[in-house]
Amino acid sequence: MTLSASRVQSLLEPYYSGVPIPVCYKILRYMDLLAFWTKKIALTAISDEEEMVRFHFGESIFALSLENFEDGRLADVGSGAGFPGLAIKLFCPNLNVILLEPNKKKCAFLSEIVRDLSYTDTKVLPIGFEESDIRSNELDYVVSRALGRTEDLLSWSARSLSSQGRVVLWMGSDDVTKAMRTPEWHWRQTSIPQTTRRKILIGTRQPDSR
Repeated sequence: MTLSASRVQSLLEPYYSGVPIPVCYKILRYMDLLAFWTKKIALTAISDEEEMVRFHFGESIFALSLENFEDGRLADVGSGAGFPGLAIKLFCPNLNVILLEPNKKKCAFLSEIVRDLSYTDTKVLPIGFEESDIRSNELDYVVSRALGRTEDLLSWSARSLSSQGRVVLWMGSDDVTKAMRTPEWHWRQTSIPQTTRRKILIGTRQPDSR
């Protein structure tokens, strides 16, 4: 990587103010591994380093301004290259994270990231969300970035989340409009900084829908 830790900190400022420099060094290491593995498997189409910081890390950690992820249990569905789950975990070391990713090659990458950056309480599962053995009411957060299959994901989330649990989705404007029509959920949306169409959508189950 040609970026400095201070430059990473500056790039992330619109999304999360005052990112600690030690975390910036971890982000640079993450990016090194991501660039290396992308030569072998399709993990990201972004090659520009600054855009990678903004799009993958910045947009993921913007959710920290909307929800308190510090404690609890989070499932990242369709984790891919680890976003948003592992980016959030960098800032929330006490968070218990489950990465659900059916592509076994991507799981190999995720496992290396977890080992290299010494993530604790983090599990990589090479399965889709429907196949997981996550129990009812077990999760505090379900997060997913541009997964699609929103109706199926919300049905699974409704069973897996605790009564106060949240589903947090990274979506384009058109998908947000469709998702907000889903009955039995209460929604709030927030535009992601420096974008015109990408948003974070946060949903909770209506009290009478259990």
